[in-house]
Amino acid sequence: MRASTTAPPGPRRAGRPGPPSGPRGVPLVLLVPALAGLAFLVLPLAGLLVRAPWSTLAVRLTEPGVLEALRLSLVTSSVATVLCLLFGVPLAWMLARVPFRGRGFVRALVTVPLVLPPVVGGVALLLVLGRRGLVGQWLDSAFGLTLPFTTAAVVLAEAFVAMPFLIISVEGAIRATDLRFEEAAATLGASRWTVFRRVTLPLVAPGVAAGAVLCWARALGEFGATITFAGNFPGRTQTMPLAVYLALETDPEAAIVLSLVLLAVSVAVLACLRDRWVSAG
Repeated sequence: MRASTTAPPGPRRAGRPGPPSGPRGVPLVLLVPALAGLAFLVLPLAGLLVRAPWSTLAVRLTEPGVLEALRLSLVTSSVATVLCLLFGVPLAWMLARVPFRGRGFVRALVTVPLVLPPVVGGVALLLVLGRRGLVGQWLDSAFGLTLPFTTAAVVLAEAFVAMPFLIISVEGAIRATDLRFEEAAATLGASRWTVFRRVTLPLVAPGVAAGAVLCWARALGEFGATITFAGNFPGRTQTMPLAVYLALETDPEAAIVLSLVLLAVSVAVLACLRDRWVSAG
């Protein structure tokens, strides 16, 4: 028999002790800042719920000013979402399916409102669509149409800041679809419009719906561009966020009630998109 050449295992070295761990072995050096970050995000919302005037909540929700701001917010954000769908879905399809020079630059331009301060967006809209703006002066002289400080200005401001959310969601959904379905429809003689309408849109419908909900929620919460381009006129341009800002100076409890409504809308949006955005995996 041949002698085994495998050397006997030597003595094991004692490993260095790891950092202190919390529940389930999570290092305390990560657990402590994680819990601090969670508290930083949750405590302000908890404070809003604790300080809410629950005993008079129903009465305050039926006040004329609250109902008018809520109605205007729902109407303008819904119209802004429709505009975003009309213009944003074709743009998202073009960015996802049509190769052209400068496509990356166009995509960067589309995402600028995501990082642009909303007040700057309002100033930009005013300089373009104001009575002396690049386009606004032509609208005023040719049609007598004045957009700033009107309800239409609220819709345009909300659409400007919300459309990138829709475009990003829809473009991602289109890129994730299998091109073979569209190619098969094209080989059967379908035009590009027919392929888009009968094949692409049904395939990306969940992405369009998610983007529309996210777009609507962003439009509902818009403040900076709205107050700059449309002003803060009750019944005409005063949306919920603007009403919260105004109520803080005169009636803090009313501001809390309005904030609770917007918080409820945000929670509802997260509930609708939980499978897409906050899935635990």
